[in-house]
Amino acid sequence: MTTACKRSRREFLGAMGMTAGAYLVRPAMLRAQVAPASPVAVGMCPKYNQNVVAVLSTMFDQLGGLEGLVRGKTVAIKLNLTGTATDRLYYLAPEMTHWVHPQVIWATVHLLGRAGARRIRLLESPWSTAEPLEDFMLYAGWKAGDLTNAAARVEFENTNYLGNARSYTTFWVPGGGLMFKGYDLNHSYSDCDVFVSLAKLKEHRTTGVTLSMKNCFGITPCTIYGDGAPEDEPGLTPVGGRGPFHKGNRLPPKSAPPPVHLDAPTDAGYRVPRIVADLVAARPVHLSVIDGIYTMTGGELPLTRGSVPTRPVNPGLLIAGKNCVSTDAVAMALMGFNPMSDRGTPPFETSDNMLGLAEQLGVGTRDLKRIEVVGTPISKARFQFPRMS
Repeated sequence: MTTACKRSRREFLGAMGMTAGAYLVRPAMLRAQVAPASPVAVGMCPKYNQNVVAVLSTMFDQLGGLEGLVRGKTVAIKLNLTGTATDRLYYLAPEMTHWVHPQVIWATVHLLGRAGARRIRLLESPWSTAEPLEDFMLYAGWKAGDLTNAAARVEFENTNYLGNARSYTTFWVPGGGLMFKGYDLNHSYSDCDVFVSLAKLKEHRTTGVTLSMKNCFGITPCTIYGDGAPEDEPGLTPVGGRGPFHKGNRLPPKSAPPPVHLDAPTDAGYRVPRIVADLVAARPVHLSVIDGIYTMTGGELPLTRGSVPTRPVNPGLLIAGKNCVSTDAVAMALMGFNPMSDRGTPPFETSDNMLGLAEQLGVGTRDLKRIEVVGTPISKARFQFPRMS
């Protein structure tokens, strides 16, 4: 279990070599200044085929290799399987538009196993269900056996409820949090040594983009944070989605950590970015992998809302890094967006910039001037996503 989420405020300040007085004067500025920078690898891969393994292998080598990170360890991988298998755009399979593709999952698992990972756990919180993750995948025509054969010991768990444990694990946000002081999560997010966010390169109607950071929004169980969660204790099974996170219309059960401010705004563009920043601070991401080979523009799900339809595209990109904020910053640049943008400018027309919020919490830098891009330069790999407004 990582100890990063358990560091006290005093330990954090001491590690950064700052005085408490300076921290109290301008916390956001000081945290942003010390946010770590980490290289990000960009690879070109136009199709889902055997080349995915080769391209990812080269990218991981460019990041310094995986052995030092995963050898002999348990690795948890949060997949991006948002929505349901029946959500289709032009009858395309979900992995061609809004789900991370099984070929990218297989390649990542295979390379982690080859680097010496002792145990690899595939995790997701499928929409409003406690069914086994393998069964949820089957609706899309996926065979779990194909993924278990990628490495020696591969397991699955639906993390949308208690799952295979007696209790939830509380992850406290260092410094007190932006929206909640902590989050109760399925044991799988503590029962690991290394945490990987395996995401899709997409826009998002609420947060502008959804990449490796926003993928972690889905680690929260709907038995606690969902529409149908009870008032006192977690529910037995998930009911509905994470509407309360968006709308602020109700609190989680009393057993969960409380909000930072009871009178926080109910605007989703304020709430969701702060929850995402909280989560990646409380449950640090050790490796981010973003599937941008095929995806779609216009949102996170294949829906048409207002005047902006979703449409399939083929950027032909893979992106990886060991810091989620820096990785998402490079991914944004590859989409034609500025990761330093503030609310009111693309792609954050109606939301706050979650990368900036996480940078303020000291998670990582979004400043491209401080991020080394290895592999294909951004200028040669950029695929311009249209504005959603």
